[in-house]
Amino acid sequence: MVIETGSFDLLPDGRLAIGTRRGDIYLVEGAFEDPPQPEYHLYASGLDEVTGLSWRDGSFFVTQQTEVTRITDTDGDERADTFLTLSDVWGFANYHEFSFGSNADPVGNIWVALCLSKSYESLAPFRGWALKVTPGGQTIPVASGIRSPCGVGPNAQGVMFYAESQGPWNGSCSLKHLKQGGFMGHPVSFNWYELAPEMGSAPIVPNTRSRMEIERQRVKELVPYAVVFPYRRMGQQLSGFSVDSTQGAFGPFKDQIFIGDYTLSVLMRATTEEVNGVWQGACYPFREGFATGLLANQFTPKGRLIVGGTNRGWPVRGPSAFALQRVEWSGKMPFEIKEINARPGGFQLTFTQSVNPAIALQPDTFQLETFTHIYHQGYGSPEVDQTKPLVEKVELSEKRTQARIWVKGLIQGHVHSFDLSALRSDQDESLVHPNAYYTLNEIPERLD
Repeated sequence: MVIETGSFDLLPDGRLAIGTRRGDIYLVEGAFEDPPQPEYHLYASGLDEVTGLSWRDGSFFVTQQTEVTRITDTDGDERADTFLTLSDVWGFANYHEFSFGSNADPVGNIWVALCLSKSYESLAPFRGWALKVTPGGQTIPVASGIRSPCGVGPNAQGVMFYAESQGPWNGSCSLKHLKQGGFMGHPVSFNWYELAPEMGSAPIVPNTRSRMEIERQRVKELVPYAVVFPYRRMGQQLSGFSVDSTQGAFGPFKDQIFIGDYTLSVLMRATTEEVNGVWQGACYPFREGFATGLLANQFTPKGRLIVGGTNRGWPVRGPSAFALQRVEWSGKMPFEIKEINARPGGFQLTFTQSVNPAIALQPDTFQLETFTHIYHQGYGSPEVDQTKPLVEKVELSEKRTQARIWVKGLIQGHVHSFDLSALRSDQDESLVHPNAYYTLNEIPERLD
């Protein structure tokens, strides 16, 4: 049996549901046992790339390449009987036109992020857009300017984001805020504003070979990258993500985003915060060495993380053609950078263990560099405009799990790269992952 996972959800009875790239939906018993003893039941087949799956009100709401479908078992035999198209307002003209759907939001909407036809073309309606599909089938345009998404969903605050890949108008991979009326950065999809009169006129076309920070001041609809994932250091093609809602059962990263990468077969963390009305945040390494390219993940009732994917379409680092794996916390507290937050004049860093004060109070323990990318129609970008800020002062919290650092040389719009290789815990442990990357779209105002 081949299961090329494209999406997950949990059923009310605790079973795992899997949507596959081959167009199947499986119901799985025993995936959460110790050890796993999975039994697979085919619920539906004949679909087209199930890259969004959500159970609500007795039905699956399924995002396929060409539509959002409500699928229901009406006679109780655990096989799908009715297939109701909720929305198919977008077109399909090229193999690369993938469609990624969220789990249902609190009122039942499915958020859909649509790939372009090719990196530089939008050949069918709404390709390169995000749409919101209501439970009754109304389709609401949300944003334009998407290139190649591979995952869409909320952060811990319920705000919707999507994962974008490096390419034209995208210097690196990133998480982006799906802001109503927003422009995500790639202007080739402007031709479909005529189908969305409620969105108003198309934005101004951004200048090429510019910088995101410059263009977002000029193009009012332009939404900056919320979290930039430096290319290769933090993945090459971001994929599905979910929030750790396990209340500590998975470890010390409650309410953080766990996001996969297809090409490098790795799992990473991200944190987000809103500053001056703009979303931004940081990304952190987590685990590598997965068996295939990751496309989706799902937290379980017992606090584990199920990951799955495939190698079909593009090369991946993992050796297997497809895989379904489970990540568990050992119960041992790692020494990690838990979270980085922007503060007036610097940052606050939170750690999972108390730090050694003799080392942590030395400003040069906190090594910082910054960079940005060229915002242009070319494919990707090198890291440019590098600077080296100076940490001038450090203060520790009473329990020494937080460090407040004051930084000379913060650069708005730059990624701030942290190297804390010199830091040690109270137990003289080095950080499992000493690097992290904060995208500083906005600098909080200085306190009085």
